[in-house]
Amino acid sequence: MDEFMQAAFDEAQQGLAEGGIPIGSVLVYNGTILGRGHNRRVQKGSAILHGEMDALENAGRQPAAVYRESVLYTTLSPCPMCSGAILLYGIPRVVIGENRTFMGEEELLRSRGVQVEVLQNEECIGLMARFIEERPELWNEDIGV
Repeated sequence: MDEFMQAAFDEAQQGLAEGGIPIGSVLVYNGTILGRGHNRRVQKGSAILHGEMDALENAGRQPAAVYRESVLYTTLSPCPMCSGAILLYGIPRVVIGENRTFMGEEELLRSRGVQVEVLQNEECIGLMARFIEERPELWNEDIGV
């Protein structure tokens, strides 16, 4: 696992340790992490703080040129909300830890010119599979089921 996916995975583990959903993300610009985050819907009682949204929020306000040269790393395939933020800010590349436990809007991203790379990382798959098995009601709430 490269250093940026490892940072996203570390965020996912932190979210799980806090009693939340184990999905993590980092926004990287020129080889530097600008923002890191994890799903905090449970911890903050939030409707929108998925891992990607938390990483973007923690990166703070950035010029459009920064987003257009950044890479978003996320442990799980991005949902419609997070994919919309990726498109809104023109992030050109997304590296996904896995999409076996959940398939997000990868085709939408690709159709809009985003380079999507899926790693199928076994650690990311295992973390989500265990969580979904142990907390199906919380997982279903997170994805709107």
